[in-house]
Amino acid sequence: MPSEVMVAGHIALDILPDMSALKPEEVIGAGKVFEIGPISYSTGGAVSNTGLALHRLGIDVDLLAVVDADWVGRAIIDYVRGYDSALGDHIRVLPDAASAYTIVIEPRNHDRTLLTHTGVYQGFGLDNLDLDLAAGCKLFHLGYPTLLPRLYADGGDGFLELAQTIKDLGPVTSVDMSLPAPDSPSGQADWRGILCRCLPFVDIFVPSIEEIMFMLRRADHDRWGGEIIARMTADYLADLAGELLGMGPGIVGFKLGERGLYLAASANRARLEFLSRIGQEPADWLGIETWHPSFQVRVAGTTGAGDAAYAGLIAALIRGLDYQDCARWACAVAACNIEAADATSGVRAWEETAARLSGDWPAPTL
Repeated sequence: MPSEVMVAGHIALDILPDMSALKPEEVIGAGKVFEIGPISYSTGGAVSNTGLALHRLGIDVDLLAVVDADWVGRAIIDYVRGYDSALGDHIRVLPDAASAYTIVIEPRNHDRTLLTHTGVYQGFGLDNLDLDLAAGCKLFHLGYPTLLPRLYADGGDGFLELAQTIKDLGPVTSVDMSLPAPDSPSGQADWRGILCRCLPFVDIFVPSIEEIMFMLRRADHDRWGGEIIARMTADYLADLAGELLGMGPGIVGFKLGERGLYLAASANRARLEFLSRIGQEPADWLGIETWHPSFQVRVAGTTGAGDAAYAGLIAALIRGLDYQDCARWACAVAACNIEAADATSGVRAWEETAARLSGDWPAPTL
């Protein structure tokens, strides 16, 4: 039987060497040897990060991804089966294509750098999906078209075909992104054109602020560099959200890292009718705009924080919470996530997270 939520798209093996003893400037040193801590690993990518977070939050979820029959693929399947044996049932093993992996470089007091290999995902597209399962779920979440070359090639033909087909099947559609490397094929794609074509078939679209500025406001992205989040204002976010809503989705938002999460929704009641499928009242979301700050925690690692935030948002939507609580839960689940070095183990059960929210958990007022 189909689950409430299907998370499809990119999954990888995250390899995390403990580099907390190194300063950022020491990471690259030709001809030098540095002693570091032990290595750990977990699964990464939206299918793992968002899917396993939803599972921990008590949401019935199917994971749909592809791996090769190599040791990396076996490790990925074994890892997700460690949460629940059924979670590996829809991860397909494809021959003769290396599984995706990511090396996470995260020195002391510095944001991570990711070295990623797409591998088996070079050919991922609509024909890799179980459409019967997709038709039966309430919400279909696609992770990282930016890492799926067949989807963004040819002006987004594959992305459009997938989004339109899933939308026609009936579930609520949701999409998350990753930040392309500027000189990569994904970084050179016409993302404004791709989004204009595909977003009319995407109900919920909540990328990070860096990702969407790279795609739509490249001049600001490049000019502000590492100060993008610090330069955000309410007016800038509202203007950018309005631009995105004009492309066709029903709900948009931006993951703002340490500044929290912003959400906005269409003022067109008909465009929000999809909310009825997940037990929400469309009128309650009509033209809303909200922001919630991040919660204060001790940061162990930021890997997967955005995916965890998206899981918190989806879980709150499925459980019928209002738009303000949806933003609040997104920030709460992300905060739990970054208390662990990997992308999944920090996320807590729904009841445990709710208890934490009901206590004195500080969040700054900005």
